[in-house]
Amino acid sequence: MTTTVDRAQTVATGAPRTGIKIDAGKLFTHLALLILVALWTFPTAGLLISSLRDKDQLAVSGWWTALTTSTSQGVSRIGTAADQVEENGKFVIRGNVFGTDTNKHLSGFGLTNGEPNAAAPGTSLPMKEGGAITVTDNGSFEWVSDTSFTHTRGPRIFYVAGIAPRFTLDNYVEVLTANGVGRSFINSFTVTIPATVIPILMAAFAAYALAWMRFPFRGLIVAVVVGLLVVPLQMSLIPLLSLYNNIAQTFGAEDGKTYLGIWLAHTAFGLPLAIYLLRNYMAGLPKEIMESARIDGASHFKIFTTMVLPLSFPALASFSIFQFLWVWNDLLVAMVFLGAQESKLVLTGKLVSLLGSRGNNWEILTAGAFITIVVPLIVFFSLQRYFVRGLLAGSVK
Repeated sequence: MTTTVDRAQTVATGAPRTGIKIDAGKLFTHLALLILVALWTFPTAGLLISSLRDKDQLAVSGWWTALTTSTSQGVSRIGTAADQVEENGKFVIRGNVFGTDTNKHLSGFGLTNGEPNAAAPGTSLPMKEGGAITVTDNGSFEWVSDTSFTHTRGPRIFYVAGIAPRFTLDNYVEVLTANGVGRSFINSFTVTIPATVIPILMAAFAAYALAWMRFPFRGLIVAVVVGLLVVPLQMSLIPLLSLYNNIAQTFGAEDGKTYLGIWLAHTAFGLPLAIYLLRNYMAGLPKEIMESARIDGASHFKIFTTMVLPLSFPALASFSIFQFLWVWNDLLVAMVFLGAQESKLVLTGKLVSLLGSRGNNWEILTAGAFITIVVPLIVFFSLQRYFVRGLLAGSVK
């Protein structure tokens, strides 16, 4: 039904109202969310594409050029006098400047590093060892001389080549077959799973007590837990390690660098956040359910295990994501509490050692980095529907 105001505005403006309203706040929220998703997605997609690219392409161009032909410079040392054959009174040395790589095509070649593009494919250049060399588009060369070759060291041919787009799993094969990577992958699970489960179990009991049980200094304990959230990891790491080593020596342990130590360390660092999230969520559960259970004679333990834990699954899943991602990607705590022992080295530490031992062969780290994020991605997407619900637990009453 057209109101008096609508009719008045129609008369005043000469056009009827459309009734369309734009919520600026909602539009800004959606744009901000889209930007955050893009900032998270693009690097991940780039890492995946880079890990699947050919090493030669990855070394000279970015992942956004993966579908275009890239250009690179190279050098190849050709044959010696021992490789010559005599044909029709001529002495010939044949080969390919690309070796066994068939994914390149020649743009130009030369005899010096300053002029790698001195001659076009199919043309010839005179060689100081005698004769002339001709290099074709596919990299095949033919060095022909009227006299016998006598050189014992093959000269170098510099070239500029185009590399066609190519995707391969060679980087993953090289990383996964490297010595110790499989063991370090298992070590990461050995550290991460207990270091995620233990603080959840402890924090769940503590959160229920702080939310629904009445005892002296409860408010003070909650304040201490909140205060522990801002304690820097680096400030408490070394004192905690010293305390752990002293305890280990007291009980006669020869080596304090064990899985138990890193489990306890991650538990200690993760407990404040776990108790805070779970306590807020449990405190927001309906009070009537708890009172009905108490009237029926249920104990606190019965209420906790049969009612509170199932209802608190979103908060448990939310913290599980946080803790799993933190422990899985951790390097500092692992190196401090486990050291550089090859038998206990986690995946992040093994990738660092690969970088040190491989020298310039850094391209395989793209595959190694993506291997490290596959497991956290699976965990996150499996539990992401509970993530926001758990984070917002207790924020609105």
